[in-house]
Amino acid sequence: QRLARNGADIVINYRSNVTGAESAKATIEELGRRCLAIKADVSQEEDVARLFAEANQSLGAITILVNNAGTTRDKLILQMTLADFEHVIDNNLRSAFLCTRAALRGMMKARWGRIVNVSSVAGLLGSAGQANYGASKAAIIALTLSTAREMASRNITANAIAPGFIPTELTSALTEQQRDFILSSTPLGRYGSAEEVAAAISFFCSPETGYITGQVLCVDGGMAIHI
Repeated sequence: QRLARNGADIVINYRSNVTGAESAKATIEELGRRCLAIKADVSQEEDVARLFAEANQSLGAITILVNNAGTTRDKLILQMTLADFEHVIDNNLRSAFLCTRAALRGMMKARWGRIVNVSSVAGLLGSAGQANYGASKAAIIALTLSTAREMASRNITANAIAPGFIPTELTSALTEQQRDFILSSTPLGRYGSAEEVAAAISFFCSPETGYITGQVLCVDGGMAIHI
């Protein structure tokens, strides 16, 4: 919604939650912006190609990309299967690479682009039971840095945000004990909100941030303050 309010037309990608996607689409259209909701598995190269082809045909080249696909399969390393590891890597990291590569052609032609990758403090601090998730989020930061260096001469910026604990579907399975531990590790003493994450994304997408690239912004209440 923030991007739409700032004048952007929006493409919403979803894999299974058609109700949520259509609801978000209706909200954006009420703001007076065009919006597409396209079903695609962004961990699959063919789906990404179709997604961008449909978006480009309807709205023109994509010049703002937010890579926000994510999933978890939390287990201790000794209990984690290779399938568990690869599933998270594919959904979190492979998807960001495929979408970035697909978006860059249009951005290079426009000689303007904004890429925002959603990482996590788990990619900075590590987290027991999240070897797959933490590895994917740390790699997203490395992908961001490489993209920033490669694309700087084309006026394309790439930055990442690293949220702390934000109540979402991914965090709903945490126990009360785990939630208490997270709060005790957060200097601000509270959970973050989706709106605060959206504000950080919107910041990096704005024209005013053209001289900022290759940066990681922690939206974490101070969890990673010692790094």
